[in-house]
Formats: sequence, structure tokens, C-alpha cells
Amino acid sequence: MTAIDPSDLDAAAREDRRQRRFTRINAADKWFQVLGLAWLTPLLKAAAGDNPSAQGKEVWRLLGVPLLAIALFLAAWAALAPTVQTSLGAIPGPAQVWEQVGNLNDDAIREREKEAAFYVRQDERNAKLIADGNADRVKERVYTGKPTYYDQIWTSIKTVFFGFLLASVIAIPLGIAAGLSPMVSAAINPLIQIFKPVSPLAWLPIVTMVVSATYSGGWFDKSFLNSAITVTLCSLWPTLINTTLGVSSIDKDLVSVSKVLKMNTWTKVTKLVLPSALPLIFTGLRLSLGVGWMVLIAAEMLAQNPGLGKFVWDEFQNGSSQSLAKIMVAVFTIGIIGFLLDRLMYAIQSMFTFTNNR
Repeated sequence: MTAIDPSDLDAAAREDRRQRRFTRINAADKWFQVLGLAWLTPLLKAAAGDNPSAQGKEVWRLLGVPLLAIALFLAAWAALAPTVQTSLGAIPGPAQVWEQVGNLNDDAIREREKEAAFYVRQDERNAKLIADGNADRVKERVYTGKPTYYDQIWTSIKTVFFGFLLASVIAIPLGIAAGLSPMVSAAINPLIQIFKPVSPLAWLPIVTMVVSATYSGGWFDKSFLNSAITVTLCSLWPTLINTTLGVSSIDKDLVSVSKVLKMNTWTKVTKLVLPSALPLIFTGLRLSLGVGWMVLIAAEMLAQNPGLGKFVWDEFQNGSSQSLAKIMVAVFTIGIIGFLLDRLMYAIQSMFTFTNNR
């Protein structure tokens, strides 16, 4: 009987642990891709002992090159900005823009302190009135100070999501109907071709007049509805078109199976149509959310509705020496939020759809 070398057992155990680590890394890589953190995968593989040289090249490609490109962009911006003179002075460089990030944050902190002090004074005043037997004179007022930069960001995010969800509720069922029925597709196609290219600047006056005439107040402010409905009207088309395409492109054999099994419409849609069309539907949703975010900023600027668009316009009208830097802060904020919204939709898509590798 051949004796088993203990060193062979140790080597086999080490290899087994190594393989399990790589399996976990490969599983995590799918989510790193979704979150834009793909460069973590080669770092983890190199730490696990998988050809550090090759993984180092991959880290350079995925992380080093983008960081170098950003550094070159910032250097070019810092060098060229002072050479461009405007009516408000030279274009601010990265240092000036970053300084305004701090100023906006400080302004927000001061405004929050003012709000807290207001409510403290109100509570003390009301407590004194109650102690003096004048409870009928107690009043609860809401602080009406100016919105902070963070308030305006939050207002824009709420508005775009409301408009986007409303567009999705309209576009997905209509797209499914159009994909399943050539008659419905023929009916809505001319409307899509006519209204899809219409600018939000054209929709906004119409929406404003309709809301003013039909909405007397309630859960939402009129300015919020004006912006949200404009977002809806401009962002539903990518979802509608992609949903129609996804549904009409499903495997004809699946349609034949549904007929053989005599599936009702609801079962057919939920069991066959949606699972097959989801990748294209989510592509449409991602495009719609991106369009909606761009449309919202334009609508807020034009209508002076609360949000980032109004912040940009107010700073432009203000014309102070710091206005350009603050506008550039808003530009970067808009771009970063747009990127994060797309990543969010991509993450949701990855949870509900499947590819050949997952």
C-alpha cells in the first residue's frame, strides 16, 4: 500500500482554497462591472497570486489610464482657463471651482443652523405662551429660508424620478401592446415620429398652461408638476420604442408554444413576453432616464422651477465674481448625478436580466 505524502495533501488543500478564492472573485467581478469598479478584479486576483505582472497591466488599463486622462484634463484646464476672459472675469480653474464646492457646503451648514435656531426660538415662544395660559396663540410655522445647494439637488432628483416613473408606466404597457399587435404599432408609430423630436422648450409652455388651468393644488406644487410632466413627455419615447422592439423580436417558437398551451394574455405577457424583452426594455429605461435628466435641467432653467437648473440660471443672472465657478460646480454635479443614475439603472437591469455569462 502506497503511503500518502502529507505535503501532497497540503498542496491539494492550498490549491482548493485558491480555486475557491478565484471563484468568489469572478462572482464579485459581475457586480464590479455594474458599479464601475472593474479595476478591483485584477487587484484581487494579483493578491491571490494570479500572475501579478499580467494583472498589473490590467489595473493600469482599467484604472491607471482613466486617472491619467483625468489628470491631463485637469492640467490642461488649469493652464488654459486663465487665458479665456469673459464679462465675469477669467474662466475659473480647478482650484477655484473646488473652493466654491467648500463655499456651497458652508452655506448649506449655515442655513441648517439658521433653520435649527428658528425652530428652537419657535418652541421657546410657544412654551412661554402655554405657560402664560395663552395656548390659543400658539402657532407652528415652517421655516422659509432659501434652499441650500443640497436641497436643490434633492429637488431635481425627486422631480426626474417622478417624471421618469410616470413615463415608464405609460411607455411599457403601450410598448407591449404595440409589440404584440401590428395594428397598435401602426396606430402609434406616426405619433412617435411626430412627437419624439419635440424639444422640452416647446412642451414646457403647453404643460405650464394646462397644469395652471386644471390643477388647483394638492400633494404637489405646480412648479414640480410642470417640470415632472415635461420630463415625462420627453423621456417616454426611448422606453416605448425599445419595449416595442423587444416584444416584437421575441422567438416566434415561444409565441407558437403560448398558442398551443392556450395561454391567456396575462400569462403570455408575464411568462413569455417580459422575460424575453427585458434586456431591451431596460436599455430603453436607461436611455429615458438619461434624457429625462437632461430635459429637467433645461425645464428648470426656462421655467425658473426649483432645482439645479434654477441654481445655474440664478448664478448666471447674479453675475458675481464667483458665479462662473459655482456654475461649473453645478455642471460637474449634473454630470456625476447623471452617471450615478445610469449606474443605478444598470445595477437594477443586472438583477432582473440574464446574459450568456450570468
